[in-house]
Amino acid sequence: MDINCSNQQDEFNIDAKQIEEIGKVILSHYKVKTDEISFYFVDEQTISDLHKQFFNDNSVTDCITFPLDPPNTSTPSNLGEVFVCPKTAEKYAAANQLDTYQEITLYVIHGILHLLGYDDIDPSDEKIMREQEQICMKILNDDNLALIGY
Repeated sequence: MDINCSNQQDEFNIDAKQIEEIGKVILSHYKVKTDEISFYFVDEQTISDLHKQFFNDNSVTDCITFPLDPPNTSTPSNLGEVFVCPKTAEKYAAANQLDTYQEITLYVIHGILHLLGYDDIDPSDEKIMREQEQICMKILNDDNLALIGY
């Protein structure tokens, strides 16, 4: 499986190998096989532009996903693309006394869950999404795989 990672912003160090490991562990947990998934770490302007272009909302957001092939399709398959804004994570973490890199890790998980079909628009779906995020964070933290700052 190819897990692509592109760090297109300058403020936060994102380790591509850690992102690859996170992706593999989470997809394995859900027993999802895919040939490819891509992660892009972008600045606030880029995430805002994507949000405006695809969702008609020019606000800055944490994570945007673009599903491509449904999970477990015949090969070759590309699960999709996840765009994460680390600056959003930093602001949220500072306001809530959390670790920025833990928050970035959560956004990566959140993006994968969206690609797997989880949603958070209505309250019942959001509850399920939050539960799955916590399960994934526990798996990663127990194995010391969550992102850490340098």
